[in-house]
Amino acid sequence: MSEGTIRIGVGGWTYEPWRGTFYPSDLPQKRELEYASRALTAIEINGTFYSRQSPKSWEAWGKTVPDDFQFAVKASRYCVTRPKLAEAGEGIGNFFAQGMTALGSKLGPILWMLAKFRRFDREDIAGFLKLLPSEWDGIPLRHAIEPRHESFRDEAFYDLCRNHNVAIVYGDDDEFPCVDADTADFRYARLQRMNEDVPTGYDSAALDKFAEQARGWVSGGDSAYIFMINGAKVRAPAAAQALQARLAV
Repeated sequence: MSEGTIRIGVGGWTYEPWRGTFYPSDLPQKRELEYASRALTAIEINGTFYSRQSPKSWEAWGKTVPDDFQFAVKASRYCVTRPKLAEAGEGIGNFFAQGMTALGSKLGPILWMLAKFRRFDREDIAGFLKLLPSEWDGIPLRHAIEPRHESFRDEAFYDLCRNHNVAIVYGDDDEFPCVDADTADFRYARLQRMNEDVPTGYDSAALDKFAEQARGWVSGGDSAYIFMINGAKVRAPAAAQALQARLAV
């Protein structure tokens, strides 16, 4: 069986400290996405967590990036912060109705980031996962869920995710649990412990370790999405490119 695709990127594409460190200093801001999408293979859109984006924005983003590039999209906070996730149906519908399917094949996984205080409630999580659509406007959808409470380190949670082909985020994070569980036909990692004193964010040993993990994740044909997020954000592009170089992607 051939290996699956590995995509590596960062969160967002507009960040002033990247000018002169990632972007050329004289690059017009309107060309930042164009530049980033040719240096990386994926970007996680964070602004969708806070507000809806216009249909024109989705269309413009899709036209700007190469055909083999993908966006991951962070789902709306209005869906994931309510007391009962299983009652988020209307919010989920509103979230998908904003026009993101204009991206077509450039639409990658949807990230559902849970509140750090939310504990694992099997019935509620089961109800929530049933609400996640497998397609919208004829575009196939894939979902990743990021639990941030230790109670989710539970085989019952893993089984629910497997039943719905939902990936559990692998989070390299000092504060939240790191779960490495195979629950879907793709993997989703958010690496959040970069160090600004290290030019590549993570040192060589850590990057080698992540590269080895990524090869294992896709060895059976599954795909993987790996994002350098938060931490020393100024180093995120360099970290992503250093990992790309190790994996030759």
